[in-house]
Amino acid sequence: MIRSQRWKGAAFTVPFQLGFVFLYLVPIGYAVYQSLFLEQQSGLGLGGTTQKFVGLDNYRHGLTDSAFMDSVLRVFLFACVQIPVMLALSLLLALLLDTLTARAAGRFRILLLVPYMIPGVVAAIVWVNLYSPTVGPLTSLGDLFGFHWNFFAPSMVWPSIGNLLTWHGIGYNMVIIYSALQGVPRDLFEAARLDGASEARIARSIKIPYVRGALVLTGLLSIIQMLQIFNEPALFRNVTPQTVDDSFTPIMIIYNQAFNAGNYHYAAALSVLLALILGVASFLFYRFTSKEVD
Repeated sequence: MIRSQRWKGAAFTVPFQLGFVFLYLVPIGYAVYQSLFLEQQSGLGLGGTTQKFVGLDNYRHGLTDSAFMDSVLRVFLFACVQIPVMLALSLLLALLLDTLTARAAGRFRILLLVPYMIPGVVAAIVWVNLYSPTVGPLTSLGDLFGFHWNFFAPSMVWPSIGNLLTWHGIGYNMVIIYSALQGVPRDLFEAARLDGASEARIARSIKIPYVRGALVLTGLLSIIQMLQIFNEPALFRNVTPQTVDDSFTPIMIIYNQAFNAGNYHYAAALSVLLALILGVASFLFYRFTSKEVD
């Protein structure tokens, strides 16, 4: 009877398992397989193309490709600034919401989550137009206060993208942190207040330590998302191609290799390398932060 119930329960996971196998495992396996080959033209190219097994040559090429490795380093350095800023703002908003009544917090929570509900491409288009010196209001507003900024200049393109990403993702991270705050025992707050602790001290000594797990989770999700950034730089490239080139981020290089250069095998190898870099970065982040959580 117990075994029958277990099988019935496992049957409910079959749709997910099938989707996971055919939409994740099979494409990953196919990408690894394709990365082991190289497409060569026969003769003068009149005889068609043939696939040649080259083993790990595409991976060696990727690891020595200065454009690809520079793009990984560029995005990594950007993530070291943007992710802490976004998580700090998300934590601050979650702490502020936690001080409100449940009804007021619910209203503000929905309002702050609206940017995340907007598709990423649409959000990028909106901000590109806001940044525009011709149709956007931000340049004129800056001139009014003496700030003659150009959001598409080489020194401003990363802050412009960072502001866009923070605006788009702050609500999602805030909801995760705020949900973790709801699990903090409320009697701890009352005991701290009776001991004369201020709200700032309660937040620093009780609330923040309790939500470290949520901060680790949002940090991992942000790292994974950041190294796969594509939509925002691609749209910025349409406006300022002299600043944002086709090797600005790792995904842009992979896209160009696959769909512009037609080098699918090398693109597959770069995709696998990027997945491995993501895995290592996520593992190291979790190892260094989980000690604090424990």
